[in-house]
This record gives sequence, C-alpha cells and structure tokens, in this order.
Amino acid sequence: MSAATGAHREHVAGLWAGIGAFVLWGLMPLFWRLLETVPSWQIVLHRIVWGALLVSAFLLWQRGRGWLRAVLAQPRTAALLALSGVLIASNWGLYIWAVNAGHVVETSLGYYINPLLNVVLGVLVLHERLNRVQWVSVALAACGVAWLTLRFGQLPWIALGLALSFGVYGLLRKQVVVDSVAGLGVESLYLLLPAMALLGWAEFQGQSGFFAFGPTPGWGWGIDALLVAGGALTALPLIGFAYAVRRVPLSVVGFLQYIAPTLQLLIGVLVFREPFDGERALGFAFIWAALLLFAGDGVLRARRQPAVAAG
Repeated sequence: MSAATGAHREHVAGLWAGIGAFVLWGLMPLFWRLLETVPSWQIVLHRIVWGALLVSAFLLWQRGRGWLRAVLAQPRTAALLALSGVLIASNWGLYIWAVNAGHVVETSLGYYINPLLNVVLGVLVLHERLNRVQWVSVALAACGVAWLTLRFGQLPWIALGLALSFGVYGLLRKQVVVDSVAGLGVESLYLLLPAMALLGWAEFQGQSGFFAFGPTPGWGWGIDALLVAGGALTALPLIGFAYAVRRVPLSVVGFLQYIAPTLQLLIGVLVFREPFDGERALGFAFIWAALLLFAGDGVLRARRQPAVAAG
C-alpha cells in the first residue's frame, strides 16, 4: 500500500469518526432530559467518574499499565491534556444545565458558532488554507450566526460559552501527539479524584440520591443506571472527535460539527416545543446554505484527487 493510499484511508476513517461523534452529540438532549431531576453539576461529575473508569479499564486491558506512564513522560502533552480536561468538563456543565433548563435551541446556536471558530483557529493558528468557495461558505455562515445573535436581543452567553470552550478544546487536542483513547483517559484521570470527592460530599450532605448512600432517599435504579451509562455516552463521541481532529483538517472538522446542532435544533423545536419563528429560520437558512456549499466543494475536490493520483 502506497503512502498516499494509506493517508487517504486515514483521512476517510477520521471523517467517519467525526461524523459518528457529532451524530451522537446531536442526540444527547434526549438522553440528558431523562436526568432532569438530577442537579446538572452532579450529572457532570458522574460523567467524569464513569467515563474515566470505563476508558481506563479499556486501556489497561488493551495496553497494560504502561499507557499512562508513556503519556505522562511527556510534560507538554500532560499539561495540555490537563487543560483540555478542564475545558471539556466546563463545556459539559454548561451544556447539560442549558438542556435541562429549556435552552436546547440556544445550545444549537452555540454549536453553529463553534465550527466558525474552528475555521478561524485553523487558519490563524495552524495556518490551514481555505479556497475561494470555502471562504464564501464561511461568510454565509457568519451572516447566519450574526443574524441569530442579533435576534436574541441580548448577548447569548450560553451559545458563546459553549462555542469558545469546545473550540479551544479542539485546538488543544489537535496539538497533542497522543492516541485519542489514551488522551481521553489522561484527561479523565486528572478530574477523577476531585469528581469523586465532590460526589461523596454531596451524598453525605443530603444533596444527592445515587444508590442512597447518604441521608437522601435514592433516585431509583433507573436514574442510577442512566448516570452510569452517561460515562459510555461521554467517552464514545470524544474518542471519535479526538481521532478525527488528528486526521482531518480542523477547518473540515469545523463544518462537520454542523451535524450536531442541526439535530439539537430539531429536537428542541419538534420534541421539546421550544419557540422557533421565521426570523430564526432565516438565520439558520444562511448556515445550512454555507454547509451545503462547503460540503459540495469537498465532494468535488475528493473526486479530483484520485484522478490526479492516477495521472
């Protein structure tokens, strides 16, 4: 297999991993709404604990005890993963609170803004280049986001907070030369002990009901099982995302992320019945047009590459 063919397969694998991650993220509001009786900060802590245990067990089974030592032996990598862990936990907390507080449409705005931020970071920080069609796509999407932002009538702090935290997280993971699963494992382990300590404190202060260890009546086995399952639903898309950003240009990953907010928007409007009037629809139409233009250009360029290689 030639180096070019191998690189192409890696690119395609990264592309599908990214698509799968964003589809899962897009469907997440349906899952988190099942946990609306649990305080948002406790849901985040459970995500950290169960996700860390799941990923660590997988890595221990696959690679033995040396996987953590190998990553921590690189001080820069370890520091970047500590920072990316804090960023993604902050993103989770804001997102879960917003979903269960009835702001799913605004969370979709945040994740529409985020790909634009990724494109900007890719160009300015990583010196990636966009062609003319891609720049037109960026301009169209920017117009849509600007219209939606003005439509809120106030600073959409939920949307901006989600976009900024996840955009910087993606940039940091792009810089980390480490396997995607191992990187997630280290991120999770940095947060594991603080999360366990806070959950223990909440149990014995009567502010939690997980397994009814403390004085508070239990939430029930159904809620407990969902909290544990949240660890797997946390790990899978993050592994896919980290895999994708190492193999696909950040500008392409940025536009793939429109999958997640589109699904979130549909869930917010059709399932949770949040308001979505004609003015908002106009702003989203700009963004959808940008996505179609960018995707169409990508398909045409992908078809040309094999022809050039064959020639």
